Amino acid sequence: MRLVFWCLRMPFFAKPASTPHQVRGRLFAGHALVIAGMLFVAPAIAQSTFAPGDESPEQFAAGAGRDETFYACTACHNFKLVAAQGLSRAGWEDSLNLMVRRHNMPPLDDKDRATVLNYLTAAYPPRAPTTNRGWQNPFSKQ
Repeated sequence: MRLVFWCLRMPFFAKPASTPHQVRGRLFAGHALVIAGMLFVAPAIAQSTFAPGDESPEQFAAGAGRDETFYACTACHNFKLVAAQGLSRAGWEDSLNLMVRRHNMPPLDDKDRATVLNYLTAAYPPRAPTTNRGWQNPFSKQ
């Protein structure tokens, strides 16, 4: 806040800039105000992001591997995104491969991968196609 008051007291705000140094000084002061504002607002924005505590495994379809799948997925995104997909086993495998390849998800070991795929295949299978061409997964090859 002191920066704002200091900038407002500066004499170059009181009269027009006549030299290149005065113009640069005003630009610097303007940038300083913008940066100070961003630093003030950034913590509030950061607090509004998703946290796994917003959801719990019990909110989703029961089945073997639910907790393991929930915690593997919510390391990066909310689980409602997963629950909305409805893919075949091949589709879920493609989705996991995509996340490892393009989004730097740490690869699951074979046992955990099988557990996650078994749960997702059983709990969120492909949905029947609708006649009105409703929502379709844009990333699905099916």
